[in-house]
Amino acid sequence: MSRRLKIGVMLHAGADGRAADTPEQARHAERLGLDGIFVGDHLNPAGPYSESVVVLAAAAGVTERIQLGFGVMILALRHPAWAAKQVAALQHVSGGRVVLGVGTGGVMHGTEAWEAVGVPWAERGRRTDEALALLPGLISGETVELPSGASITLSPGAEVPPILVAGNSPTALRRAIRHGAGWFTSMPTPEEIADRARQLPETAPIAVRAVASLDDETPAQAAERFVAYAEAGATWLVLSTTGDDWHSQWELIAEAATLLPRVHE
Repeated sequence: MSRRLKIGVMLHAGADGRAADTPEQARHAERLGLDGIFVGDHLNPAGPYSESVVVLAAAAGVTERIQLGFGVMILALRHPAWAAKQVAALQHVSGGRVVLGVGTGGVMHGTEAWEAVGVPWAERGRRTDEALALLPGLISGETVELPSGASITLSPGAEVPPILVAGNSPTALRRAIRHGAGWFTSMPTPEEIADRARQLPETAPIAVRAVASLDDETPAQAAERFVAYAEAGATWLVLSTTGDDWHSQWELIAEAATLLPRVHE
């Protein structure tokens, strides 16, 4: 692997979507040596889960090292200045541990949220591009002119986190390239990653969302699968688990992660 593969997990929301055990999950992931915890984001998602910024802020307060990822923030549902203010604040309270995955919002979630905030569904791509162009300046505290013609300087500014554009389509990849961002892809094969990675700058981060298959794999077998993603160009592997036994599944993921150097050798 030319770059070390970072291993993250999606926080487990439970059947009712509540985030009451977020501190416990965050501490457990950090104790295991995992690199990141990620959380979904939507105003009214198809499956219930809590507001992403609040959840990650709660995780930041009980951890010191682990990175905090949006998997992914739906930018077009927010005004870009508010989104930037939230991200900057989370950077401050976490000590600069944010990974900002962004997306346009999938069809599985429907259009109700968009109608509620007065954002036309058909405009979500354009508004995402608009926000991506504005975010770096807004987060870092520069004076930025907004599409309305007004200018704003957010204070305090913060370090701009790594930004990863989500989606498997050519449009998503072009969006990542256009904005100098990384790419966040869901359920690809290693071959698909390698093909798309050739279109990105060599230094661009690539995050892969996948489902852990640990019921069918030993840690060594899982590590072999992780290596295949890394050799294809992935820099992050973000794993979702199934069922409610996230404790032991995360432990198996962490054990597989410790085997990565030996497997690769």
